[in-house]
Amino acid sequence: MPKKAPEKIGSVLRVPLSQLHPHPQNPFAVRDDSAMQELKESVSQNGVLVPAIACPRAEGGYELIAGHRRKYACELAGQDSMPVIVLNLNDDEAVIQLVDSNIQREDILPSERARAYKMKMDAIKRQGARTDLTSPNGSAKFRSDDLIGERDGVSGDTVRNYISLNNLTPPLMQMVDEKKIALTPAYQLAALSEQEQELLVETMSSEQATPSLSQAQRMKKLSQNGELNEDTMLSIMTEQKKPVRNDIVLPGEKLRKYFPRSYSPEKSRRPSSNCWMPGCASASTTKVGKTLNIPPTGQAPA
Repeated sequence: MPKKAPEKIGSVLRVPLSQLHPHPQNPFAVRDDSAMQELKESVSQNGVLVPAIACPRAEGGYELIAGHRRKYACELAGQDSMPVIVLNLNDDEAVIQLVDSNIQREDILPSERARAYKMKMDAIKRQGARTDLTSPNGSAKFRSDDLIGERDGVSGDTVRNYISLNNLTPPLMQMVDEKKIALTPAYQLAALSEQEQELLVETMSSEQATPSLSQAQRMKKLSQNGELNEDTMLSIMTEQKKPVRNDIVLPGEKLRKYFPRSYSPEKSRRPSSNCWMPGCASASTTKVGKTLNIPPTGQAPA
């Protein structure tokens, strides 16, 4: 990657939008949503407050590292240039900067975070990251994914789990992005082979159900033992899931304030027709310091 004149490197330049090109590996989509409309309004009124970051391109112009959304907001606002900090970075440094500049955003999809963590980990490995790096307290060795987690404020296990999502087939990954499949089961399903994942998609479609964490864990175990097939998968997916309980545990001292002082602990355990709690007439008992079986919100009192 050729270097620009020294006075340009690290400086804030006003660069025409036509000279700013997206990073070819950018894992973060630029969405035309309500947040983008808010950004467009901000840019229209105040301009771009935080300069983008870009590197010189061999073909001419600049390659965006951070600022893809700001550039699109400028286009929507009818502006033709934006402030940019120009840096000289090699490919791996650019990838790491790209991920670090975006990974803390709240609107990132699981698939985007998964790809971003994988890109950053691969870049760190290519840089020859040492495996004997220690934590701030001078102990525990770090792997590349542990190092990423430490810098991003998450655990190494979280980074590894997200990276594993890259093994999901596109239909399953889309279901995770759309929150049709929760993350914890998805981590387990990522261990299935491509053929097993395709079978799972067919089974979910026919049964109109998605796997729970427990079901996903059993599928993973069967897959590891070479025993996951159409029959065993169907058996798992057609079993009845346990209903979600709406239990609340209250300490005895807090619960007693809702009963007259004359009530003994024994009396407070008995059902009361005057109980104010929704549905408590249908509940078996009210137990001090124990679990209250409270119906779901919205259920009419008995």
